[in-house]
Amino acid sequence: MLKEVTKYLKPADNELYIDMTFGAGGHSRQILASADCRLITLDRDPIAYEKAKELATEFPNRVTPLLGKFSELPSLLKEINIKQASIDGILFDFGCSSMQLDNGERGFSVSKNGYLDMRMDAGRDPNQITAREVLATANEQELYKIFKIYGEEKKAAKIAQTIIQARYMIKNIETTKELVDIVDSCCPNEFRLDKLQRPQSNATKVFQALRIFVNNELNELNYGMVLSKYYLKLQGRLVTICFHSLEDTIVKRHIAGNIINEVANPVPLRYLNPAVVQDQDTINQFLDSPWKAINKHVEVPSDEEVERNPRSRSARLRAAIKIK
Repeated sequence: MLKEVTKYLKPADNELYIDMTFGAGGHSRQILASADCRLITLDRDPIAYEKAKELATEFPNRVTPLLGKFSELPSLLKEINIKQASIDGILFDFGCSSMQLDNGERGFSVSKNGYLDMRMDAGRDPNQITAREVLATANEQELYKIFKIYGEEKKAAKIAQTIIQARYMIKNIETTKELVDIVDSCCPNEFRLDKLQRPQSNATKVFQALRIFVNNELNELNYGMVLSKYYLKLQGRLVTICFHSLEDTIVKRHIAGNIINEVANPVPLRYLNPAVVQDQDTINQFLDSPWKAINKHVEVPSDEEVERNPRSRSARLRAAIKIK
């Protein structure tokens, strides 16, 4: 969604932007090509960080690569003397990068066999748990919650039970192929399709759930949205690309102002309590958002882009301006 990102971010000369999810650098390159601006790139993956350093040599004195998660950003920006309310635009492209999916050894891919790792930091933090360790140590109820909440997997209970049985009767699940086989055994004669009506692995949602859990993605996302509010200038622009409803809901509620103590409210406002009548001040306080949405409806990729890059099929782009 390069065109849409440029349209809403509106890069201008001598301005400062942050690409919060550098990945392979497609969006960063587009921003740098659009205007004579400066760019800070952030990514938690050391491989992406190396690519960002290559981009920095290609665009001298314009790119500052940083290695870290969203939650590490304040300390990283402090080191390079970037203060709050000093950024002109921030871009988020959430989820897993194609670079990570294409490397079977990282354990993200359903279709490539590899060790079940799934750490986006690629071992940068030795204390971070891997997907294999989650499957080897979590109890049945914990596994059920991970698959149900983070993967919205309808067979979550059956899959959790089968993993526990396999663990005690056969062996721990070590590789992506073993996990795919276990999930397939729980979904006999089930044929799932993706949004393009192409065959989809039964294990896709389980892999998504484990990846989100291992990398603490939703908490990091929420923190990233809070940081955007503090680091953007007034009239600064925020552009987010989400790939599933869990991410999109958090972004949507931050932009709408439906947050409690800096965390996206788990329920929509209309469901809070129909029996309680609130006065106007309380309602205004609830809906007091520092954001003004630029696009009224969420943007989706064009049919041509989906045909060219099928992984973009689920993308949902939202954009907002900081107004207070």
